[in-house]
Amino acid sequence: QVQLVESGGGLVQPGGSLRLSCAASGSIFSLGTMGWYRQAPGKQRELVATITAGGSTNYADSVKGRFTISRDNAKNTMYLKMNSLKPEDTAVYYCNADEVVVTTWQRYLEVWGQGTLVTVSS
Repeated sequence: QVQLVESGGGLVQPGGSLRLSCAASGSIFSLGTMGWYRQAPGKQRELVATITAGGSTNYADSVKGRFTISRDNAKNTMYLKMNSLKPEDTAVYYCNADEVVVTTWQRYLEVWGQGTLVTVSS
């Protein structure tokens, strides 16, 4: 059984910082491209940032210069450091792996975590 578990969400004041973590559990050989997505109330889920297994990153324009995505392949964990948070960053943040390889003949595609709530408010 493979799972992605997010942590680190919470309430923060505007201008503050948070670091989200996404840990993959189970018998994992490797993870493909991973990403953070978010969904605000009444809105569609949107891409925040992605990172390939080799470390190449991509960010939504709305978070460039404020958020930093990273990963530790040895720990099967991905992070999102969020600085200069704004009220419009309030959302449930989800992590995703486009591929989780368990063995040479078993892999899972498009694995999602359960989400962690980030609230930016004074």
